[in-house]
Amino acid sequence: MAKCDEGYRCEICGTDVEGLTDSDLYLRFVIGLVDPETLHTAKERHIRCNPSLAQFIVADDFPQIVAEGDFDKRHLETEFVKEREAIVTRGWQRLKELKKVDLPIIDYPLPEVREMLAQRARQ
Repeated sequence: MAKCDEGYRCEICGTDVEGLTDSDLYLRFVIGLVDPETLHTAKERHIRCNPSLAQFIVADDFPQIVAEGDFDKRHLETEFVKEREAIVTRGWQRLKELKKVDLPIIDYPLPEVREMLAQRARQ
């Protein structure tokens, strides 16, 4: 079976990542942690299967995730946590918006990420 026929399997739990709002890969892409040039080669996983990132989503409609150990946000600097919560939460909200619109994939990222990518392309 061709890779495109298999769907996207979570590298952690092995089950299908069925929706955009469950995709850690697209969340990382939207917030600028995955370069568009490597999107097609990056590993996929459920957001919940990456607690070190998922813990930063602060929304009533997203279950609170705790990352135990060194990457637990309760042990990180307050300012870093606030900044990370802001961008990751906005990224997750962007994924919810993207389900409702038809955009080219290059327009998925947050505005500031798109601007950074455009600046990089101009150099």
